[in-house]
Amino acid sequence: MLTRRRFNQFASHATGAALFGGAFGLSTNISLAANPTDKPLHGISAFGELKYKPNYTHFDYVNPEAPKGGTMVFQPAYWYFNQNVSTFNTFNSFVLKGDAPPRMEYCFNALMARAIDEPDSYYGMLAEWVEISEDRNQYRFKIREEARFHDGSALTAEDVAFTFELFKKEGHPSLQISFVEMVSAVASSDNHVTLIFNGKQSDRVVLNVVQVPILSKAYYSTNAFDASSMTPPLGSGAYKVGKFSAGAWVEYERVENYWAKDMPFNIGLNNFDRLRIEFYSNRDASFEAFKKGKIHLREEFTSKSWATNYDFPAINEGKVIKKIFAGEQNPRFQAWVFNTRRQKFSDPRTRQAIGLCFDFEWTNKNIFYSAYKRAASLFENSDLKAKGMPSEAEFEILEPYRDKLPQDAYGEAIIPMKSDSSGNDRKPLRQALSLLVGAGWKREEGKLVDAEGKQLAIEFLIRSSSFERLLAKFIQNLTSLGINATIRLVDASQYQARLDGFDYDIIMTANQMTPNVSAETLRLFLHSSTAEQHGSRNYAGIKNPIIDQLIEEAHKADSHKTLRTAARALDRVLRSYHYFIPNWYSDGHRMAYWDRFGYKEPKPDYFFPVEQLWWQDEEKAKKLDQS
Repeated sequence: MLTRRRFNQFASHATGAALFGGAFGLSTNISLAANPTDKPLHGISAFGELKYKPNYTHFDYVNPEAPKGGTMVFQPAYWYFNQNVSTFNTFNSFVLKGDAPPRMEYCFNALMARAIDEPDSYYGMLAEWVEISEDRNQYRFKIREEARFHDGSALTAEDVAFTFELFKKEGHPSLQISFVEMVSAVASSDNHVTLIFNGKQSDRVVLNVVQVPILSKAYYSTNAFDASSMTPPLGSGAYKVGKFSAGAWVEYERVENYWAKDMPFNIGLNNFDRLRIEFYSNRDASFEAFKKGKIHLREEFTSKSWATNYDFPAINEGKVIKKIFAGEQNPRFQAWVFNTRRQKFSDPRTRQAIGLCFDFEWTNKNIFYSAYKRAASLFENSDLKAKGMPSEAEFEILEPYRDKLPQDAYGEAIIPMKSDSSGNDRKPLRQALSLLVGAGWKREEGKLVDAEGKQLAIEFLIRSSSFERLLAKFIQNLTSLGINATIRLVDASQYQARLDGFDYDIIMTANQMTPNVSAETLRLFLHSSTAEQHGSRNYAGIKNPIIDQLIEEAHKADSHKTLRTAARALDRVLRSYHYFIPNWYSDGHRMAYWDRFGYKEPKPDYFFPVEQLWWQDEEKAKKLDQS
């Protein structure tokens, strides 16, 4: 799934034994992209072999003996769908409208569970097994007979089919994208459901589909799916909504009689009796709450705070631990994004010029305490990132568009210009002004204006005051060129509404993707079909038929090697159009936490859901509570 962080950010009715065969033994070490088909598989992966055999007892990155109990109070570092970390006014997390609390997904189960020590592998959760038809257009799942909703009612194939059809028609855009090519979802019995695709889907789309939370058909027969309701919906997961105060805090209670508590995909996970999320609109208030122990764990995203603020008594007394955990091995991307739906940003030279005014080297030195590296790519921190000159295979993909693409796409992969970090480097600004003049802008009485004499105005939309300081130098440089550059700070709800409706000039986006990123994910961010779809993550408003075609190259990839080539070609083209101003990235998680937890090391390489992996150490917790 995609996090909104730094993402992220999901026919024929011949479904019986004649198509899929009868009773089969489970196959082992099977790649999704290769054979076999028409055999029950306990797990699927994008490319390559599965790590875990059918009789696995637990994932290697968990402590199977982890004790259950206690409470973790935290503020989430990532979130999905319509979720908001500053407030909430609904428990409906799977539609566009409203603000739901993060971690509502913990109240639901999916068909399969991701192994986060593998790049893209999933193992049966609600589904005991899956069979793939020979043409790879049908996926038949056997639903576990013991699967139950929290009210004790059976979770059946009908619920799965209902959910997928519902999400296809009415779900949040980040859910809908995975079902675009789905023709139908058919329950042939209480325990068998088949997803039927039209043949246009990528081989990896099923990896998005199997993670989708499954809803109760009975519940939504009497409750409107699109309602912004403060009544928690019926779920089936390891947690359910407990006590809450709207917009202030919410508790998720571990379900004692959870149907899958002894299943291998759950062993060692979901160890806390309660997960409590506190909501703060002000960063300083949340930090003070952490210092007082009202919040147990905090991931720090402000480098100045990490360098200067973590010197309070609890740190010095060893009650609070400050530690950097290794980052994930996933493509990541953080950037300022131009809304190219607005005419003033239509020329790539204008966008490139504005990007040159962002002085990363000065900002990193003076504001970030040299804590970051400069990003350049949509696929930063991965082998999907384009480097140097295009390979022969990349040239082969790009050559048909030679007379339609910027020539920069065929040279060295574009990287942002470096300043001398003095804060007074005029070279980038001189180049920026030259580009702006070439794009039709001119200077008149100290203002940069268009042919009609209208000044170029840029508004950065933000929802946290912490961005004002890091934008100050950027604003100063833009102003020096005669641009009317301003900052608009809005609350979290306003920000999300404007984001969903594409009502902004420039915003920041931060996301992580899976190592074998799917075409469906790329479409959500970059495809013409999502440019005007409110709530999509095509924040730049990209409508470019060549980029659409390059996404299809990724769609056709049948190995990580061919995916890598397609992604690198796409990366080169995206950089040549300057839709984004790449920001920065860090190699790890800056974490501070009260010393009341246990956890296993090393952490998994591809995801870090702390509240699921860690547990309360009773001895440490008791010592803290008595001090």
